[in-house]
Amino acid sequence: MTSTTVDMLPWGEVWGQDEAVAQLRAAASDPSQLAHAWLITGPPGSGRSTLAYAFAAALIAEPGDEKAMRQVMARTHPDLAALRTEGVIISIKDARSLVERSYFSPSLGRYRVMVMEDADRMVERTSNVLLKALEEPPEQTVWILCAPSDADLLPTIRSRVRILRLREPDVADVARLIVQRTGVDEAIAEQSARLAQRHIGMAQRLATDAASRERRDRTLRGVLRVRGVGDAVEVAASIVQSATDDAKALTATRDEGEREALLRTLGVAPGGAVPPAVRSQVSALEDEQKRRATRSLRDGIDRVLTDLESLYRDTLMRQFGRDTDLINRELTPEIDAMAAAWTPQHTLTVLDAIALTRTNLQGNAAPALALESMLITVATGRPQ
Repeated sequence: MTSTTVDMLPWGEVWGQDEAVAQLRAAASDPSQLAHAWLITGPPGSGRSTLAYAFAAALIAEPGDEKAMRQVMARTHPDLAALRTEGVIISIKDARSLVERSYFSPSLGRYRVMVMEDADRMVERTSNVLLKALEEPPEQTVWILCAPSDADLLPTIRSRVRILRLREPDVADVARLIVQRTGVDEAIAEQSARLAQRHIGMAQRLATDAASRERRDRTLRGVLRVRGVGDAVEVAASIVQSATDDAKALTATRDEGEREALLRTLGVAPGGAVPPAVRSQVSALEDEQKRRATRSLRDGIDRVLTDLESLYRDTLMRQFGRDTDLINRELTPEIDAMAAAWTPQHTLTVLDAIALTRTNLQGNAAPALALESMLITVATGRPQ
């Protein structure tokens, strides 16, 4: 193993966060700088989870132990416990299970590390389960939480963690990374990084999937045509259907693979009937897949809301005389027309409606009805 390899592990996958890496490397090597609980915050696509597992690897493995580091990065090391939900929220059952494991001593590594990737998806009751573990942690256990913002967690949680805020990369930085990773044309990489608002994963998807770029453009142009209730209902249904199709495309292959693997493990032949004795296990898998599909749908609609925010943010900038840094440059004529026809108050009302829609969806509102209400506000400039 070369010295270069040792130096790259486990930090080689972390991109654009040199200051955060330096701080965590120091903490991993010097117990006096190590807090028992950390909260890594940054916007979606900023690399929160990648950094969390790199830090976990540096904590668990002895310096230079490449095998142990790779085990952690692969999520297979016995001293790593990780939780990320593919449902809408983290269940209290899963949180309790993670907390229970945090009290075990490390079996092979220097520390036991608990990673919670979606700490912002805890309701208050679940947060209180975690709070007890953070108040009196075992000496060799380190918690690493990830969330878009520290404001997404209860103040009682925030007061017991060390917060590490990641920097947002520039559009040009993301574009260069996408070119390096995918080899796409520089112009497409720049457009994708800009439209994704520097979200690395989304930028890569837009750059490599023309259908995703076309779907985004079609959705925004559809919203721009909304003039009344009928248009609002039609476009809302279109957005929900598009998000549903996208969610199915992302999960269908995985769902089928999981089902086949489970049936194989249970000894059920391909195409065979499921025996009554194991139907509960199959039902449990199907329930989990439904929760994952619900989250995938909600995430897809949330992405549309983010795109709409960028559209009306551009409109507001035009209304206040800013003619640079537009996100949706391809829609400049439409944005200029909207900026001229609307008042800034109308635009701000629409942005407030988008924020309210996001809150309502998080509270389990019906997606179509929430979007219809928002789009009527777009058309009228009046809150519904």
